[in-house]
Amino acid sequence: MQPATPLSTPITVGLISDTHGLFRPEIAEVFHGVQLILHAGDVGGAAVLKALIAIAPTEAVYGNVDDPHDPALARERVVTLGGVTIHVSHGHELGRPTPELVAARYMSSGGDVLVFGHTHKAVTRRMGNRLVINPGAAGPRRFALKPSVARLTIADGRAECETTWLSV
Repeated sequence: MQPATPLSTPITVGLISDTHGLFRPEIAEVFHGVQLILHAGDVGGAAVLKALIAIAPTEAVYGNVDDPHDPALARERVVTLGGVTIHVSHGHELGRPTPELVAARYMSSGGDVLVFGHTHKAVTRRMGNRLVINPGAAGPRRFALKPSVARLTIADGRAECETTWLSV
């Protein structure tokens, strides 16, 4: 019996948020081989984007500590990869975002995957046919939460997410 052949080549996306101006060198290792990086806001400066772009093409949104007039940052981003639509926003526009609030607000965006930040707390929740993800905060440690990022893998029109905890 032959092993099943995947219908499509997997696509891997690095998900990051709340760097607040800090680029941890281990992020380059965790994101090695990703095809795209999506930053969910509170970037904290051009140096972080420059370091991420050196790893892979990067798209970012602004958070409440970023300059909303920075042309490198958008209010929200929608990207479609491998038949999966990903919506990215920071989440501060919802006050205290939760997966439920993000899903309710952006359900009409058509996103199969909804990515947000702001709370610094990593969470991945499947809600119906949507995946809602906060990769956590990759910047300076705050709120007694361990820094983290996530890798989103898209294959055969389905997305799966894995959180990676970073050194403190």
